[in-house]
Formats: sequence, C-alpha cells, structure tokens
Amino acid sequence: MKILLVAVNAKYIHSNPAVYSLRAYAQSFLDAREKKREILTAEYTINQQIGAILRDIYQKAPDMLCFSCYIWNISCIEKIVRDIHKVLPRTAIWLGGPEVSYDAKAVLERLWEVTGVMKGEGEETFAHLAAGEHLRGILGITYRDANGGIVENPWREAVDLNKVPFIYQDMTDFEHRIVYYESSRGCPFCCSYCLSSLEKKLRFRNLELVKRELSFFIEHEVPQVKFVDRTFNCNHKHAMAIWRYIMKKDRGITNFHFEIAADLLNEEELELIGRMRPGLIQLEIGVQTVNPETLHEIRRTMCFEKTAENVRRIQKKGNVHQHLDLIAGLPFENLDSFRRSFNEVYDLRPQQLQLGFLKVLKGSFMEENQKSYGLAYQSRPPYEVLYTKWLSYGDVLKLKGIEEMVEVYYNSGQFTKTMPVLKEGFTDAFTLYMRLAEYYEGSGLNLVNHARAARYEILLGFAKETSREKAELIRELLIYDYYLRENAKSRPEFAGEYRIDKETLRAFYEKECRDHIYLQGYEQYDKNQMRKMTHLEYFQKLGETVLFDYSRRNPLNQQARTVIVANVR
Repeated sequence: MKILLVAVNAKYIHSNPAVYSLRAYAQSFLDAREKKREILTAEYTINQQIGAILRDIYQKAPDMLCFSCYIWNISCIEKIVRDIHKVLPRTAIWLGGPEVSYDAKAVLERLWEVTGVMKGEGEETFAHLAAGEHLRGILGITYRDANGGIVENPWREAVDLNKVPFIYQDMTDFEHRIVYYESSRGCPFCCSYCLSSLEKKLRFRNLELVKRELSFFIEHEVPQVKFVDRTFNCNHKHAMAIWRYIMKKDRGITNFHFEIAADLLNEEELELIGRMRPGLIQLEIGVQTVNPETLHEIRRTMCFEKTAENVRRIQKKGNVHQHLDLIAGLPFENLDSFRRSFNEVYDLRPQQLQLGFLKVLKGSFMEENQKSYGLAYQSRPPYEVLYTKWLSYGDVLKLKGIEEMVEVYYNSGQFTKTMPVLKEGFTDAFTLYMRLAEYYEGSGLNLVNHARAARYEILLGFAKETSREKAELIRELLIYDYYLRENAKSRPEFAGEYRIDKETLRAFYEKECRDHIYLQGYEQYDKNQMRKMTHLEYFQKLGETVLFDYSRRNPLNQQARTVIVANVR
C-alpha cells in the first residue's frame, strides 16, 4: 500500500512539518506492529499550476492520498481533489488540518470525492488509518460509509508530545527553506479569534529531547529555526532552559524565532535576553489592540503597559529583532480606537509592525458571535473581515492602504532615517501613513508595481507636497537610507550630483590604505578594493561626511556600518 501525504505551501521557502510528523509517527507505529507501508511526502505551492500538481500526484499513483488543509491552501486543494478523483478514482482521499477539522461533516457534504476528514492532531489518527484499521473504531475522524452516509467518530485525546519523532534527521528536504520546530502544543490563553483557544491541554516536550534536537540544528548550521509554540514563555522554567541552552551552544549562525507574551517576561528572562548574541533570537509579540474593552471582549489577557516597558528595554540593548502584531476588525474597535493602538505600538519602534486583519475561523468564538458584532467577512478563505458594527468597509479599505504603506516604508527597513523626520510634519504616525496611502491612490501609484529605487522617488515627491520646508533634508535622508542598504554601482537619479570630487575621494582612500583610520581590518585590501567595499557620501544639510562599510553589516537589519569622517569635503 502506498500512502502520499501532500502539503501545499504558501511559498517555496515554507515547509510543512505536519506531513513529516505524521509520516514519522506512523512509521514507528507500523514498525511496532510489523506492518509495512510505503509512506511518501510531497510539497507544492499555491503558485504552481494545478495541472502540474495533478500530474505529479498521478505519477506517484498512491492508494491513499492525504492533504494538510489551512486557510491559505484550501481553495487550491479543493480544485486538486475534484480532479485527482477523476484520474485516480480508486484512491482514498483524506483531508486534515485546522481548515477542515471543525466542520468535517460540511466538508464531506461539499466534496463527495473525499473519503474522510482527520480532526485535530493527526499523528495517532493517521497511524491507525495507515495500519488499515476499521474506520468505525478510529477516534478523531469523520468519514463516508459504504452507503454514502456520513459518520462522525468522537475526537481523540491530545497526543503525548514526547512520542512524536524528531522529523529533521535528514536536512536534504529542507535546504533553503524555513525550518519549524515545536517544544509545546496548546495555549494558556482563550483569545476568541484563535483556534488554539479550543485546545485546553498545554503540553511540553521533554527538555532533554528538545536540547538534543536543537543541537542538531546548531551543528548543521541551519540559518533559522522558527518555534511554532503559541506562547513560548508561558512556562518560565521551560523557556529559560531553552534560551540558556542555545546561548551555550551558539556557533554564531543559527537564529531562533519565538512567539512570546512580552508582559510575562520577568527580570531573569530580560537579563538573559540582554546578554544574547545580536541575531541569536528574534521575538514576535502579539499586541493585537490596546483597547481595554476590546481585550476583555476577545478574552485576551495582556497588560500593555508591561508589554511596552519590556519591549523598550529589549530595544535599548539593540541585540534582538522584535516583530509586533496588530489586528484590525476586532469588536469595539473603530477607526479612532485602532489609530490609538497603531500609534502606541508604532512608538515602541519595533523592527516590524504587522498590521493584520481579523480572520473569522471556523469553530472559533468569533464565528459564533458574528451576528452580535455586526461582523461580515469574506465567504472564501481566508475569511477576512469586511466590516463590523464599529468599522465600515470604507474604514477597512483605508486600513488596507495604510497596511501597504507600512510594509513598504517601515517593515522593509529601507527608510529608517527618513520616516522619523517625515513623521514630524504630521499629528501622528497613523496620519502619516494614511496620507501617504492617499497620495499613492490619488496619483494612481497604487495600481503599479514599483522598483525599489522608485519608492525613494515617490517618497521624495510626497515630501515636496507635504513637508516643503524639509524637502531637501528629506532628500538627503533618502540618500542616506539608500546607501545604508545598497552598495550601489550607479547613483540613483533622486540623489543628484555626487558632492565629493575625484581628487578628494582618491586622497581619502590612499590615506586609508596607508593609515587605516576608519577601516581597521582592511589591511589585506588595496585602495581600489576598499573603495568597492565602501561608499563615501557628503550630506550638506546634515553637515557630515559618512563612510558606509558594507563588510560589517548590522546582523539585525543588514544595514552597513557607518562612521562620520572628519576633514573630507
């Protein structure tokens, strides 16, 4: 019997640990029962042609075909299911994952080609299916019987996390892709928009197992490992043991990503984080809103004052990338309320500010209360909010424009010098990005894909309209930002003429080649090589000559090292 576990990812760089976990668990289960099955995995992306995916699955000729379903891939999977049944009519088709677990009966009514649905955690359920056991006795499934009737079996208890095998014994399948890891399952919180709130049992993987597995990543020099634990630091002892361990074993290469509740960080954790190598960890912090009424309604426990205090403290050390999240469309949050949330979080100056929109997930408390909230959302995945009692569709569109501007001009990290000065001309950050979005729309710029350099030109045009007295300063700051990231061979048009003459430039690099005042560690390079690895720029408004050193970039944001050079003009 040949079984194929299929993942359809959002991007090529993503991987799906679920299909590998199901395979690993089932193989150990089958080995114990001396049952042999060929279990294969296949990963595709939603950007591939359906025909290409169909052909590949057909050529593998599975007897059982299982799909891992999420909001970002369910539309694609449904198309594949309908067609693959036509060309492989005898193949049993099973679906699993959060997008089908909570309305399994409706899924089977909609997709008559599907044999059944695995509900909730799939390791044990899939293992019993792979063993060929009678469907009547398998917990955690809803299936179609021989007469076409739909049978719903009881849900299965959560699996012992220590019994789930480590899936990364061979890194061949994960080269150039994001690696995901879990040291716990479940969540201590009950946020109404999240399916994790439905899982009451919080479980942790044995720390000795975790340490061995993290050593594997470090020794194999995996660039980044993303922990998928819902609130990594909900258990202080567990979090500290892992953070201490990766500090001890660190080789200066692997970065670990954690989703945390910043208000839960205590003094011991903050002190440890402050001593970490720059770039060893990055933190994702879900603020979602600062509106107390909204927080209460969505059953979210968070002290924003403590969150802000800890975010600022970490920021001051300059060694950790922080990613803060907001959600638009929550109950009791109108445009003015969201403006306050946006400005409060923006003022914390995280490396990234993710402005997301409420997704109304099947089985969530939010879905149950949609009528009382006047909540309308897309009828197709990802079921994103259209409007609420407090937020009109026009308001949502306005926030969509702001989201795009934040992605381009804040989260890209390409305008770190320019945006703070530009913000001074507006009442708050929210107004700045709203006006910028209006400028794009009014000029028809929102309908065009722009090259990176064009974004600088557009921002300069916006500054000339809204901050005329600072337009020349902003032009210089845009030049500064451009060279912070880009060791450009040709000068961008918005930068104008180069203000350092050839003789002065030649003299500077000759002296540097001899004395190494600003470029220590460049002793093995000649003046021409040094010039190619750096950039020298005079800023009239700033009154400074700045040397950009591209061989020593900041590990958090990849910006060039900068140093002010004296007596060069």
